Amino acid sequence: MDLYEEIVKLRQEGRRGAVATIVNVHGSIPSFKTAKMLVRDDGSIFGTIGGGCVEGEVWQAAREVMESEKPRTLTFNLNQDPKYDTGLVCGGTLDIFIEPILPPASLYIFGAGHVSVNLYRVAKSAGFDVTVADDRETYANRERFPDAKEVIAEDFERVMARLTPNESSYIVIVTRGHRDDMRVLRWAVQTPARYIGMIGSKRKTITIFRELTEEGIKAEFFERVHAPVGLDIGAVTPEEIAVAITAELIAVRRHVERDLPHMSWFHRRQAEPPHATDKDAAGEDATDENAEAVEGQE
Repeated sequence: MDLYEEIVKLRQEGRRGAVATIVNVHGSIPSFKTAKMLVRDDGSIFGTIGGGCVEGEVWQAAREVMESEKPRTLTFNLNQDPKYDTGLVCGGTLDIFIEPILPPASLYIFGAGHVSVNLYRVAKSAGFDVTVADDRETYANRERFPDAKEVIAEDFERVMARLTPNESSYIVIVTRGHRDDMRVLRWAVQTPARYIGMIGSKRKTITIFRELTEEGIKAEFFERVHAPVGLDIGAVTPEEIAVAITAELIAVRRHVERDLPHMSWFHRRQAEPPHATDKDAAGEDATDENAEAVEGQE
């Protein structure tokens, strides 16, 4: 198996890595221009760029590139730095470009209503591999989602039993009812998914969070839940709501450094008495109410 086949295999397994390539050479080095080395997420290596201290430093940088998901270039001057005088090098300088290898971003949409159809279209165009699940075949079918990676028409419990989200997975919960949303959220917060979003108002969110914590699920599990889902752009229609959700998915995927304003009310709620929580929920905005109503009509 060559390095490129190994990269494909890594991505198919939902894993990540980083490829280091010698892109520029001056003088004599222990390898050759275009030499490549793949560093996998478990620290193992495929290929070589010459060994020695250079390769050790590149290995460490590759691990950092995996985490940041941003490429970088390293320059080594083998003539001037005595630490590279290990007998493996002849002197010279070289530039090494390190790029991340990331698995496909998998988006699991629970619910196949109006918002889901539009979210599937927008998210797919943004590069997400979309899987749609609903317990109604009249909604979860290839006619409505022709280019989805998978369309599953089964009971949600069966769907959740067969799916294994990883750290590159995104879960959006837009079912037609409160109870189904809660069932899926109960499962989702206990997965390593990178993103979990649930449609609906603050009142609905608080109610579900409260019921699940009373079941014994730790409150901190909900700190990473994006609810109400999507960036606050004043979205009203299913099409606009889909854009707002996809924008948030992209922000998480690209590691945008920002606060999570949609969760500010949740953190504030932790320190408030119950009556204050209910009062805060009553002030939810019209967009949240509309989003919940859109799915609830189906």
